[in-house]
Amino acid sequence: MHLTFALAVAAASLAPTAFAEVFSLTDNHVGKDFLTAFTHEAIADPTHGRVNYVSQATALAKNLTWANSNTLILRGDYKTKISASGPGRDSVRIKSVKTYDKHVTVFDIKHMPEGCGTWPAAWETTENGWPNSGEVDIEPCICFVSGLNRVEGVNGKGPNQSTLHTNAYCNMPASRTQTGVAVSNVCDVVASNNVGCSVQSTTPNSFGTSFNANGGGFYGMERRDDLVKVWFFPRSGSVPNDLKTGAKSIDTGGWGTPNAFFPNTQCDIGGHFGSNNIIIDLTFCGDWAGIPSIYNGAGCPGDCATYVNDNPSAFKNAYWWINAVRVYT
Repeated sequence: MHLTFALAVAAASLAPTAFAEVFSLTDNHVGKDFLTAFTHEAIADPTHGRVNYVSQATALAKNLTWANSNTLILRGDYKTKISASGPGRDSVRIKSVKTYDKHVTVFDIKHMPEGCGTWPAAWETTENGWPNSGEVDIEPCICFVSGLNRVEGVNGKGPNQSTLHTNAYCNMPASRTQTGVAVSNVCDVVASNNVGCSVQSTTPNSFGTSFNANGGGFYGMERRDDLVKVWFFPRSGSVPNDLKTGAKSIDTGGWGTPNAFFPNTQCDIGGHFGSNNIIIDLTFCGDWAGIPSIYNGAGCPGDCATYVNDNPSAFKNAYWWINAVRVYT
C-alpha cells in the first residue's frame, strides 16, 4: 500500500477499514508442527516472574508441553510445591523459528491459562535489542516487546488488552475507529514507563475465565507499514468464515471494525517495527501480575510469590489449548 494515500485517508477519518488487503496462507501451525516450527526458550524471565522456563525435552517429559495431530497444550506445573529459594514454578515459553514483517497472524485458542498469579501472553517481538523492532501484544497480556501487539492479561481477569511497545517517537491519536477503549496512547517504552500504547477490549469473554467458559475464540492481528489492527471473535459468536476455517487466503476487509487500531498518523509503524518472532508463554507474578495492587485487586490472597510457591493445585487450569496459529503474508 500506498503509504501516502493511507496517510491521507487516516488524516481524513482515521478509519481502519479502507483498502484492506488479501493475504495468502504461509504457515499453518497445528499440533506437532509446533515442536519443530517453534523453540522452547529455557531463559530467565525478562518480566521477573516466579517462573522457571524449561527446555523442550523437559517440557515433554513433564507433560508441560503435549501435542498430537491437531492440538497443542502448553502449561505450568501444577503438582509440585516449590521452595522460596528455588528458581520458580516450571512453565513453558515458545518462540517461532521464522520471523515476520507485513503479515496477518490468526490465533485459534480453545483455552488460556487462568487463575491467581498467572500472566499468559501471545505476542510478537524481536528479543535482541528490544524494543528497537517493536512489540505487539495480541492477547492476555500487557506485555509486548519491541514493537508489536499482543494478547494478554493477568490473574485470570479480563478483558484483554492489546498493546504496542516501541522506541522513541511513536504515539497514537486520541480518537480512532475501534471497538476497544484506549488506555494509553504513548507507545514509547521509556516515555510510558514501559506501559506502551494499550487498547482494552470491551468484550468481557476476551480473556481468562470467561474466555475459557465460552470455548475460547479467535484473535487476528494485521501488521502493515501503515497500521496494526487486532480483532477478537468469541467462538460462540459470529466469526468470519475465512478466519474460522483456516482458508488459503483471507481478506481482513470483511472482519469489521477492529478491537484495536494503531495507525501511523503519529508513528512511523514501518520504521518502528522489524522482523518479529511469535512468542507464547506463561509466567507467574512478575512485573505486572505480581504488583500487590493488581494481584490483591483481583481478589487473590496473600502475596503472589508465596501463593505460587505453596499452591500447585491452584494451577491445574493454567494451560494453553491451542488449535492453530496461522500466518498469512
